[in-house]
Amino acid sequence: MDSVLRVQGRIGQRTLLMTTAALPLTGWTVHTIAMHRRLAASSRDPLTGALRRDSFEPRIQRFLTRYGDQALLAVCDVNDFKQYNDRFGHDVGDLILARTAARVIQWAGSHGIVGRLGGDGGDEFIVAARIAPGRRTIRMTQLHQALREPITTEHGQVLPVAVAIGHATPDVIGTRDRSRLMRAADGAMYESKETGAAVQATIEHANAASVNGRRAGRLGTAHPVVSAA
Repeated sequence: MDSVLRVQGRIGQRTLLMTTAALPLTGWTVHTIAMHRRLAASSRDPLTGALRRDSFEPRIQRFLTRYGDQALLAVCDVNDFKQYNDRFGHDVGDLILARTAARVIQWAGSHGIVGRLGGDGGDEFIVAARIAPGRRTIRMTQLHQALREPITTEHGQVLPVAVAIGHATPDVIGTRDRSRLMRAADGAMYESKETGAAVQATIEHANAASVNGRRAGRLGTAHPVVSAA
């Protein structure tokens, strides 16, 4: 009888030790999951769901290094964005940004990378997507068309939207460097404002003079915002 009790006692103590050891582990697991969720949330812009600059820059560079000539880097800018805020209020401006980001994210797909440029007040997005050279034209046409779809507010206002798009690829620019490709795409984006079409960046865009990191020269606007009835 005593031997049975001693065995049961040893089993009970072992079970208690295992249970006690498991409790901190479970608590730490919950804490770790919560921490990862907070980190993931902090890496994304809360309005649009796009990545913040300190998160998207290293990811895009890895993306470019990995996919090379199949990688495409695009800069998308909402034309005359300030007028939405001035005419319709900041809630409408926020809606424009959120819908535009959602469209870009959907176009980029699950393996694409979408970031918001310019911080909380930025109306530009950068996107990296894997696209075979032979499909660039059709894919950029699809993005351009998607971003031109009117946006309806909760009050039923139908607002026309135009987004300038410039895109750069390593094979055309001759580099996989994120900064240089961004510069080229940015220059092409400003040309897009004047032409109304998505523009493929060339070496000239990458080498264009800039002011404060942005392309110098006249920044035309092809699609002014019009008042909704």
